[in-house]
Amino acid sequence: MPAVGGIVSGPPGAEYPGNLTPYVLVTCIVAAMGGLIFGYDIGISGGVTSMNSFLQKFFPSVYRKKALSKSTNQYCQYDSETLTLFTSSLYLAALLSSIVASTITRKFGRKWSMLFGGVLFCSGAILNGFAQAVWMLIVGRILLGFGIGFANQAVPLYLSEMAPYKFRGSLNIGFQLSITIGILIANVLNYFFAKIKGGWGWRLSLGGAVVPALIISIGSLILPDTPNSMIERGKHDEARVHLRRIRGVQDVHQEFDDLVEASNASKKVENPWRNLLQRKYRPHLSVAILIPFFQQLTGINVIMFYAPVLFNTIGFGDDASLMSAVITGVVNMIATMVSIYGVDKWGRRFLFLEGGVQMLICQAVVAAAIGAKFGVDGSPGNLPKWYAIVVVLFICIYVAGFAWSWGPLGWLVPSEIFPLEIRSAAQSVTVSVNMIFTFLIAQIFLTMLCHLKFGLFLVFAFFVVIMSFFVYFFLPETKGIPIEEMGNVWKTHWYWSRFVTDVDYPNGGIQMSREGQNNVKKV
Repeated sequence: MPAVGGIVSGPPGAEYPGNLTPYVLVTCIVAAMGGLIFGYDIGISGGVTSMNSFLQKFFPSVYRKKALSKSTNQYCQYDSETLTLFTSSLYLAALLSSIVASTITRKFGRKWSMLFGGVLFCSGAILNGFAQAVWMLIVGRILLGFGIGFANQAVPLYLSEMAPYKFRGSLNIGFQLSITIGILIANVLNYFFAKIKGGWGWRLSLGGAVVPALIISIGSLILPDTPNSMIERGKHDEARVHLRRIRGVQDVHQEFDDLVEASNASKKVENPWRNLLQRKYRPHLSVAILIPFFQQLTGINVIMFYAPVLFNTIGFGDDASLMSAVITGVVNMIATMVSIYGVDKWGRRFLFLEGGVQMLICQAVVAAAIGAKFGVDGSPGNLPKWYAIVVVLFICIYVAGFAWSWGPLGWLVPSEIFPLEIRSAAQSVTVSVNMIFTFLIAQIFLTMLCHLKFGLFLVFAFFVVIMSFFVYFFLPETKGIPIEEMGNVWKTHWYWSRFVTDVDYPNGGIQMSREGQNNVKKV
């Protein structure tokens, strides 16, 4: 077989029949709403921590420092370990819960993990909304984190398994779209709640998380489970009927047989966690770790967690900083729609690489703009209107680059590359790595901003360069390849092929569609 660009092509296989039915579309939309809770929390925390009434009640030292910001270092006015613990504690909890969620997702189905996630998030939202002390805030954040861990573990898997393979990318990115909608809603609410007289609007912001929690909780109760999960739990007849319904055709025997074969292979695995360490899964595990690692080191959470804080730090007033966060939220949502349109047309690798170049340019410009205004010592002063517009413009272009590349694809690619026998465990690895570095970034960002100043953006730009090289050389294209036939992308890759053999993936996993074969040849 001829090698093309370091990739060896294999024999073409049959494609699975099926359509994008209204039933599966509605089902995936409902499931994707699990991203609302994650997005709402990302958006709400930064806005709340810029509200004076919230800081005065729970973080008085930060409030005093902010009040004196006109005569102090602009970069350091929010530097507080307790304040960052309020934000970052959620992600440590999400890390722990994602490990437990793996077992529940595997043994009881994807929908039950979504339900647990919604209920736990709802509990945390209620506690935060009625908080009277810092410990109540942090306990509430931990409950929110448990909920996010369950939802982020189950929802991407659910979408990848339910979607026809030709539309898997677009439907899976519905999860990221929901995250962006959640961020936007939170930013808009923060803007208006901050104007409430009496300074209690932050309670509405935090307590409002109950709404997206109820949406995913109720939605999970009406959702069917995936055919993959049904077969995994021995419900073969039910799975066959369900597969016909979601594909919109009667002839599903080939896909069904492949799912059964994958399930039988998974039952031979006594310990999926230990199985992850096998040599043949080294390519999968490397991608599952490096993709979320790089996703967080793009610096996006600096913008999304602390957008109002960041804008306030670089000279925007309180109202202006909250409105700037709303603007970035709108850009984030619209750009994610571009990814939904293009991911199954242009491919994963193209979007990853284009987004990386776009983010790199914008980070360099923002660093230069902030450095030119405040220098190294962070001398205070208000930004001229035109200068502020330039900063917001390039931050928006940066957000757009992330939103149609590393944002949605950071969840899509890891969820679609694993065989069934290790899929739940592997997804937990992805979520865990994501949450570890989300926690670290959230915990140290304000301190890093204080010490590295505008150079912080250059640090993130450096990692954007590294991750773009990783994608170019080591990430195979997975567009148009059925989820149970993904083995061929590793067996025919110029580097990863040394870790897998024909015995590990006979016939490329099971078989590969003609479109999938063409994508492999093009890498």
